[in-house]
Amino acid sequence: MSLNNSQTMPVFDPLRLAERSFLIKALFLVAGTMVLALASRIAVPMVPVPITMQTFAVTMIGALYGWRLGGLTVLAWVVEGLVGLPVWTNGASGLPYFLGATGGYLVSFPLVAMLAGWLAEKGWTGERVIASFAAHLSANILCLAIGGVWLGAMIGAEKAWLLGVMPFFLGAALKSALAAAVLKGVAVYGGKPRFDA
Repeated sequence: MSLNNSQTMPVFDPLRLAERSFLIKALFLVAGTMVLALASRIAVPMVPVPITMQTFAVTMIGALYGWRLGGLTVLAWVVEGLVGLPVWTNGASGLPYFLGATGGYLVSFPLVAMLAGWLAEKGWTGERVIASFAAHLSANILCLAIGGVWLGAMIGAEKAWLLGVMPFFLGAALKSALAAAVLKGVAVYGGKPRFDA
């Protein structure tokens, strides 16, 4: 028995990014950072951490772009905020904001996109709605874990759990369900898998 699988496995790549030029991938990266900036403006005010559509956008970029380009896109967006572009929640930016209560969530976002993208590439998306939901929920939980630990270092573990993690589980589940539904639609209406050679 060979360790190499001679069968071709379908890879979720609805945007056909694997076959695109560097320039096109760069344009998708820029477009992705703009989508993230817009998603950051959709917020429900809460203290100390608001609920936004950032995690939805982060996991969708990971799933649609793949783990490499998805992670790089989200990292570029984080760097845009660090250098002062108003791309984070409600136009926030800069090192002081990054080092504040929401910094752990920002740190987690590239990893979250990479996890969602990696799981999508493994088939946890598209037609497999339950697996897609689980992939996005796992990525959201990773975000809450890293963000909660960061926040806990600032305000204590119990307060971080009560204010920065627990209130976000329902939103994480709802955004994960929305992502799974959207990706099912993408798979049905145009996101036919490509095949690796």
